[in-house]
Amino acid sequence: MAGKRHQRSRVGQRPPTSGRLPERGASKAGKKPANKGLGGEQVEGRQAVRELLIAERRKVKEIWIASDIDESEIIEDIVQLAEAMRVPINDVSRRVLEDQARSEAPQGVLAFATSLPEADFASLLVTRGSQKPFLVAVDGVTDPGNFGALLRCCEGAGVTGVVVPRHRAVHVTPTVAKSAAGAIEYVPMTVVAGLPGAITQMRDKGVWVVGLDDSSDRPLFDIANLADEAICLVLGAEGSGISRLVRERCDMVVSIPMMGQLGSLNVSAAAALATYEVARVRAATLP
Repeated sequence: MAGKRHQRSRVGQRPPTSGRLPERGASKAGKKPANKGLGGEQVEGRQAVRELLIAERRKVKEIWIASDIDESEIIEDIVQLAEAMRVPINDVSRRVLEDQARSEAPQGVLAFATSLPEADFASLLVTRGSQKPFLVAVDGVTDPGNFGALLRCCEGAGVTGVVVPRHRAVHVTPTVAKSAAGAIEYVPMTVVAGLPGAITQMRDKGVWVVGLDDSSDRPLFDIANLADEAICLVLGAEGSGISRLVRERCDMVVSIPMMGQLGSLNVSAAAALATYEVARVRAATLP
């Protein structure tokens, strides 16, 4: 396969033909325009790029593969999928690829695509057949690695939508996409102006809103009573937790029992425990 790939077009010092991203560092959280939306135009990492192609949810404009990359089954998959979809594949030097990359370890592969489509917030609150809304909202989560890992948990646990505030939260950067390992292609996400207002709308539509906060005396396992209903879990950043306005609007606030010396878990670990607690209860009630 290596010889075949070297027959494709070579990329030197030019920018990507898609030409969407600014220089390294300019796409950090808080620097993007307010109307940026979810983002996701640059996807890095082997699993993330493969899932981008498999999902066929959005147009893939171009793929870069490092010319010195080791052959593997996943690289073969990426090449075959891209060729079947007529997506241009360019061999680039490792240095050029890593200069363009925004994550720490792009694994010799990156792709340029159209932005992730946003889900309609109101549609996420609707029960469809026997499937009641199972939502996760993030409050003040600005670490892209944690947010990506959180999205991966959500996809695995069957979350039907993720609610992201326009401010005080990271959106889908290349690091988020890589950490999510393809989950961004499958989990519906919506951007709202502010979480307090969004929570009010959820409650008006019959969605129970449960916040996770270390200061609560109620254990996580109390959500079992609500897990089979329409529910939204609200998770905040480690340390600061959920904001006062968000906490005041929750129907219930619970905490994860900590049996050791540490006082808290990071948000992706908390998301794993909380989402799978809901998934456990829902699975037990299936006919």
